[in-house]
Amino acid sequence: MRKPVAASLSRPAMLCAALALGTSCKSVEPHTTPSDGTTAPPEVSTPAPVTETATEAEAEAEAEAPTRRGNSLWLNARVGDRVAYSFSANRKAMGRQAPGTVPSAAVAGVVTLEVSAVELPWVWVTLYFTEDGGAPSRQPLLARPLVMPVRADESRALDAPREGKQSTEQLAAAGRQWEAKRYLNDKRSFDGPLENRLYAATPGPLYLTNGLLDASTTLSGFGTGGGSQLTLVEARQGQEGGTGLPPTLARPWGPGTWFDVQVGEDTTSVMRTCQAAERGFLLRQQVTPSKTGAACPDFTQADAVPLEEAVLARIWESLDVRQWPPSPTGLAPARSETVTVGAHRVPALRFETPQPQMNNVQVQVYAADPWDEALSGLAHEARFQPLLDQLMPAGGGMQLLDWGVWVPGGTP
Repeated sequence: MRKPVAASLSRPAMLCAALALGTSCKSVEPHTTPSDGTTAPPEVSTPAPVTETATEAEAEAEAEAPTRRGNSLWLNARVGDRVAYSFSANRKAMGRQAPGTVPSAAVAGVVTLEVSAVELPWVWVTLYFTEDGGAPSRQPLLARPLVMPVRADESRALDAPREGKQSTEQLAAAGRQWEAKRYLNDKRSFDGPLENRLYAATPGPLYLTNGLLDASTTLSGFGTGGGSQLTLVEARQGQEGGTGLPPTLARPWGPGTWFDVQVGEDTTSVMRTCQAAERGFLLRQQVTPSKTGAACPDFTQADAVPLEEAVLARIWESLDVRQWPPSPTGLAPARSETVTVGAHRVPALRFETPQPQMNNVQVQVYAADPWDEALSGLAHEARFQPLLDQLMPAGGGMQLLDWGVWVPGGTP
């Protein structure tokens, strides 16, 4: 595993390099030993005064290294580190909801997160969902493995306060005993959910999911019942010394990618969604695309979501995509075509629904296969959204304009 160059330099050596003080840095040079075996005294020189120019040089050196190693467990990641959780989610209409208002749906299986490559500061994680018997999930949204690069060092402060009533307990899971803390957040009196989270006091091999042992969310109110759950079933450490080959982001979860969407007819309303991951958090922000510079230069203001919460949310979202291609009620049969999105040619399905009362036609275009190679590098969430959704001839709606990968070396 390669160490960053900065990690191999001592603090005095880096300071001297930044200040360029010449002879005043000789005190950090190694002492020489004469042939007679005695130790030569170090050379003595008068320290040069620290000028304003030197101070500016030090500040510039610090600015060129915006990240720091920190003490995250991600820095010790090994190829083969792995956690697996059984999962389930279900949804149904409750109370006086009209039939079909909330389509009933359910899903269950096992979700696994495994380190596939380590090339610090990047740790490459593969996420995949299977049926209980080990076969790939039949849910379209969960059917293929996803890849994400996770930054192991620190570029910004990351914290997600755990809410709710706290209690401590011990339990056995994944073949070992755990000291744990439970967080019970009951929002049912406000028609909110009951959220129950259990975390290991010391994450250890569970660093991939911030120490999560068990998570459940139970819905309440607004005519919808059901919930979702994750329960730890496996925790394994890889062998020391392996690095693996970083995979390309052909099928990314989202971190390491960007995509542009135009809303309405005004070209100035283009928004870029940039995604990253760092130390167990997913980072996501929307910005106005720049014609120069990096595609996603800065995540200091991005929204941060714990990785385990993002996994639980993706399982819940899979209940809305029960088949592909989608066939919403009232849409005319699809017509096959090939659409151009940026530099990409995508096989697609076009749905047209007349709206005679408004003299309009709603046009929706979806990828014919959300896992097609033509979508290589496109974030997972965008694959299952319309490539185009507009009213004709009135205008308005949205359209995917382009996408790409910003992580170095991750281009498919």
